[in-house]
Amino acid sequence: MHADRVSACRAILARGRRVARGRRAAAMAGASLIAALTIAACGSGSRQHTSGTQSATTTQALPLPGPTPRQRRNVALDVYRADAAGDLSPRVRRDPALVYVPNSMSGTVSVIAQRTFKVIAEFPTGALPQHVTPAYDLRTLYVDNDLGNSLTPIDPRTGRPGKAIPVRDPYNLYFTPDGHFAIVVAERLARLDFRDPRTMRLRYSLSVPACRGVDHMDFSAFGHYAYASCEFSGRMIEIDLRTRRVIRTLVLHGGLASPQDVKLSPDGRTLYVADQINGGLWEIDPARFRVIGFLRTGAGAHGLYPSRNARVLYVSNRQQGSISVVSFGTRRVIATWQLPPPASPDMGGVSADGRTLWLSGRYNAVVYAINTRTGHLRATIPVGQGPHGLCVWPQPGRYSLGHTGIMR
Repeated sequence: MHADRVSACRAILARGRRVARGRRAAAMAGASLIAALTIAACGSGSRQHTSGTQSATTTQALPLPGPTPRQRRNVALDVYRADAAGDLSPRVRRDPALVYVPNSMSGTVSVIAQRTFKVIAEFPTGALPQHVTPAYDLRTLYVDNDLGNSLTPIDPRTGRPGKAIPVRDPYNLYFTPDGHFAIVVAERLARLDFRDPRTMRLRYSLSVPACRGVDHMDFSAFGHYAYASCEFSGRMIEIDLRTRRVIRTLVLHGGLASPQDVKLSPDGRTLYVADQINGGLWEIDPARFRVIGFLRTGAGAHGLYPSRNARVLYVSNRQQGSISVVSFGTRRVIATWQLPPPASPDMGGVSADGRTLWLSGRYNAVVYAINTRTGHLRATIPVGQGPHGLCVWPQPGRYSLGHTGIMR
């Protein structure tokens, strides 16, 4: 997995150099950074059991918000109802409106002001930063330094990075819906590490050797199960979060698939999985863990982001250089937005007001800001090399389930 990831990153760097020359100046720090941020603020279904190892550390369960009893009784639950435009938690209302962009090949994070579409700061991270992830309690953002074996914490109130936290192979980062665990997706090590969500101390490690390239995740409507994509083995796995075991495996298209991002429909009845090889979305019934359809979107289907009104799903088609708009109600593509070539839309998120879709341009060393009403490009912003899982902040929601902002 290390060789696969390094080779992929070298390809990103090579392609990025062909289409976007030059890099940003040295990092801003200290008083300059604080001043800039102040200005920005104004503006296959077989059952399987996989062994794991239990840490000797015992940590008290956290008194953090989770699904309420009323939610659990409501079959027609809208899992995104707390993510509506402008519905910011009191914890984040004063956080400056910024976009944090991990530049995988540059080993930096670029900070963009949402109001001006300008890079206002840049700071170094550990090697190969992949995603910027909001913590469950919304008080910290973490840069997932894959080859750096660390997490760089960011204070979202100031935009300043803190001291790196040692964590092995953090390709991606998620949090269980009850807030009891952080889940570090250790792709290279083929395991899911359940850690204390505040200290990041290892509490339990779940080995998933059959899930080569374990990458992205989402959770069931009531928070009992997690679904993870296996990029290099063409399958999905389902994890029972109460027992921390893999309980079912779903092989996609005979294994001739490359599943990427995973996203639950608002009613919790359909699981969408982007497939970059087959250029579309697998539709999965999470209750039966069976494929119920395939929706073609475009070459290199990769990232999945619900709109703020939970009516549509934005799909980034990295190879095609476009964004597909999928109706949750009809399960059909209702619009396609083509970016000016060359373009490689990858990972990102939607602004708090729902008006702008922010996506990294993985092979072009840029970030795209797209008008969600018209599909027109608002801005193309140069950043470092190999920009990947950017985080738009702040975002509506009561708590974060991880990645670049799966909010509930």
